[in-house]
Amino acid sequence: MRRLGAVYLLISGMIAMAVSLSRLAAAEPTAFVQTAPIEKRTFTRTLTAYGATQPDSASVMSINVPRAGVISRVWVRVGQLVEEGARLLDLDTSPMASMQYQQAQAAVEYARNRLKREEELFHTQLTTQDQVASARKNLADAEAQLEAQRKLGAGQPTEILKAPFGGVVIGLNVNQGDLIQAGTNALLLARQDSLVVPLGLEPEEASNVRQGMPVLLSPVFEPSITFSSQVSEVHAMINPTTRLVDVLVRVQLPAKTSFPLGLTMKGLITLSRTESLGVPRTAIMSGKDGTWIFVARGGRAYKVPVKTGLQEADWVAISGPISQGDEAVVLGNYELEDGMLIRKGIP
Repeated sequence: MRRLGAVYLLISGMIAMAVSLSRLAAAEPTAFVQTAPIEKRTFTRTLTAYGATQPDSASVMSINVPRAGVISRVWVRVGQLVEEGARLLDLDTSPMASMQYQQAQAAVEYARNRLKREEELFHTQLTTQDQVASARKNLADAEAQLEAQRKLGAGQPTEILKAPFGGVVIGLNVNQGDLIQAGTNALLLARQDSLVVPLGLEPEEASNVRQGMPVLLSPVFEPSITFSSQVSEVHAMINPTTRLVDVLVRVQLPAKTSFPLGLTMKGLITLSRTESLGVPRTAIMSGKDGTWIFVARGGRAYKVPVKTGLQEADWVAISGPISQGDEAVVLGNYELEDGMLIRKGIP
């Protein structure tokens, strides 16, 4: 009897074990996942372009020589930063200009003597009032001519051209020893605190840009330095050098800050801002059936078809049968099937 009891217990245990194994085999699979709530976020559509700092054309001045002469000394070089009143060029007056000044002096002296003579003759009634008036006019004309020569510096052996404001020499058109005529452009001086950046864009990209759009500028090699500005102009022609369309952006520098001309800048142009539901990028799944995400509801993961939109950082704008606050599966979703049991944890 004892042996029969032992056999019975053994058989009962084996049956119980088999039943347990069959239940485990029939148990529904469960996946471990991580989720994140679907959020309403602002997505920004942007364009990235590059350019180099240039002086604003309104801040560039041509320094012209006032009269003919010889450049006896050049004190600056292209790219040099000068202060207001700095010495730029020395101009020695040409012999012809000196002669013209002396002739103007002689003409004034002659006209003055002539007027004195006519007045004396008028007092003795040997000349007319018209002749006296003509002599006065001749003297006034001669004095005006002499004053014009004096303003041009023709009476000085050497003219020193100085910087009218602090800035950068961006062009130098003369050399020491050059014989030049009056009005010749000697150099170009640009203010350093008034800069622009022409950002180059492909024509199809430039067509989306409008005046006034926000732009975030930063030096390519110093991305931590940023400046907020806006589009000033969108050019209507292709730059023959870059083969791109220039979008002009003015650089608003803080006080006591300066940038060298020709510095390469990166510009982030904001085209639009849109509010939309979004999920982390890792939640997006795609295949031959389209694009979808898995949404966790009641301990299960359900496949939800979505359409994607703008991307910003690690987030993607989506639309579909979803709501703000729904839990999207962001990790472990590659092992999921529609309606599969899930548990939150490390996949």
